[in-house]
Amino acid sequence: MGGFGTGINALYLNGSSFGMGQGLNVQSVVQSLTQAAQASESQYTDEQTLYNSQISALTNVNSLLTSFQIATQTLQDPAGPLAARDATSSNTSVVTATAASGISTGSYSVTVNRLASSSTYIGVAQAVSSTTGQTALATGKITYEIGGKPYEIDVNAANNNMTLNSLASYISGNSNFGVTASVIPGANGATLSLTSRTSGAAGEITNMSDTLGLGLGGVPLSAASSLQGSSTAAVNDGTISYSVGGSTYSIDVSQGNDNETLDALASYINQNSTDLGGVTASVVTGSSGSYLTLSSSTGAIANISDSTGLNLSALQASATSSAQSSSAATIANGTISYTIGSSKYQVKVSSANSNNTLADLASYINQNSATLGGATASVLAGASGSYLALTSPEGEITNISDTTGLNFCGFQAEPVSGQDASVTVNGVTVPESSNTVAINGVTFNLQGVSTSPVTVTVGQDVDQAATAINDFVSAYNAVAQAVNTQFTYTAGASSQPPLFSDSSLQQVQSTLAADINYFIKGNNGITSLASLGVNLQQDGTLSVNSAALTAALSNNATAVANFFQGPDYTSGLAGQLYKDLGKLTDPTQGVIALDENGINQELQDVTQTINEFNANLLLQEQQWTMEYSQVNATLQELPLLIAQASGQASTVSSSSNSSSSSSSSK
Repeated sequence: MGGFGTGINALYLNGSSFGMGQGLNVQSVVQSLTQAAQASESQYTDEQTLYNSQISALTNVNSLLTSFQIATQTLQDPAGPLAARDATSSNTSVVTATAASGISTGSYSVTVNRLASSSTYIGVAQAVSSTTGQTALATGKITYEIGGKPYEIDVNAANNNMTLNSLASYISGNSNFGVTASVIPGANGATLSLTSRTSGAAGEITNMSDTLGLGLGGVPLSAASSLQGSSTAAVNDGTISYSVGGSTYSIDVSQGNDNETLDALASYINQNSTDLGGVTASVVTGSSGSYLTLSSSTGAIANISDSTGLNLSALQASATSSAQSSSAATIANGTISYTIGSSKYQVKVSSANSNNTLADLASYINQNSATLGGATASVLAGASGSYLALTSPEGEITNISDTTGLNFCGFQAEPVSGQDASVTVNGVTVPESSNTVAINGVTFNLQGVSTSPVTVTVGQDVDQAATAINDFVSAYNAVAQAVNTQFTYTAGASSQPPLFSDSSLQQVQSTLAADINYFIKGNNGITSLASLGVNLQQDGTLSVNSAALTAALSNNATAVANFFQGPDYTSGLAGQLYKDLGKLTDPTQGVIALDENGINQELQDVTQTINEFNANLLLQEQQWTMEYSQVNATLQELPLLIAQASGQASTVSSSSNSSSSSSSSK
């Protein structure tokens, strides 16, 4: 039966596997023989399972060692978390800051004199269709310059930008135009606003013109009414007369013209602008109410008379602030000084006056208008923010000075000039085109103006450093726990961990144990892991005393960095571990790789043995099937053979009896 030592006399010839004339169950016999033969294969498959388990365990340990090496490399990095810096501000409403890794710690005295702003042009209100909700535009161009470079925006069907909204999207979607655009909805229609993409004086928009009637040429407001209750305030019937460029025009306010509210009157003027000397109107709503303003692109509005009670007059409002973030924007303490006629006035901005926001300042001025030369204030919203406008019916506002950072200047109406930021750092004033100023690795983000210095302190980023050290400890513990698992003996168990007696794992354990006890002298007291709150446990893992670690990083950051990095960033604990871990995990000469290679060879050998065993067993099965099939055929023929033999025996017996009888009769 081949080399498996099982013959026909050893199995199933006891009459239970066959009956007289019935033959053998060949399949059952061969299956039983095969199972008996396979029992000797288990020694090889057990070895195969063990080798696979050992390789899997070694691969896991190698992966954990690699992760630990990455954690040590992070602590080695001269620009990494041990060098990270944190910048804190004593007044974040004025300035916030970030600091680059590795820079010197210390403090900066920062005074924000002026915020940077972007040049902005706001057009006049355009009618909005009641059916489409859009403002249709004619074909035309918008031209302007930024920093001496000319720009041109074509408005036509091909560019699909012949409504105010589509034009704004078209402009903002093309950075080559140097500006962004937005549409500002209002009671009298929609207004297009253009803002330079470059903040500061370098981004100033100049030589603006448009052939679309959008009013982007920066036409100053020429006339304004007295303050009314709201944009829907009723206007008395009467006549407003004025002259533009030597021609006289009249506006009849009456029920028949349906223009007896502030909004309706502005709409009426805009609809009839061509017949009214090119004058357009807007309703400006401020914190104290609304008023009507008139503009003209063809000349100054003069000789105004008004019998409606709106008290329209040549606009004497001649001061606006720079754009602020919102009406709630904080204003620094200071003084706004100005002259009306021959009298000088001052507005004190202070916490005592409760006027340190744009809205509160406007309210304060209006409440004290009688003692401030009749000046009134409104907060106007534009594309680049909110700004404060001062008006006075008593005369032109001149000789403006301002220490609040609002940068009041002569009335500019809708065009708002871009301006550079100005910040004083440690006594040195620095101009900057944006509100982000970088000095010596510290980036100051300007938020608001200030009259008193703000302290920005640069120190060790304790959180980043602590996180990196905790990650280092976690990565080490993962290795230590994996090694401990392999070296744990369980009495009475049928088997022990696959690497229980593995020499390469013992080398890993001894190497890490030596490194983790790294010690240096001096170093301002940071001489070991324990000195910074990282303690070795009985099972070989590490634990972190967070309070001790935070104290070491806060008070002794340089020594902590030197402990891990050494003077050359390679000779401290992290450097020593990084080199040793590299040797352990080297893909060709590392102890883990060499161990895996040896086990892999043994696995290949036993796998080949199993394959050969199974191939031979398959041949033996075929041989058994053939032999027992022959036996089966013989057994099935046995009754016939016996019958034949019995017949032959009977015949022989009869012949013998006949012969005997014949002999007797003679």
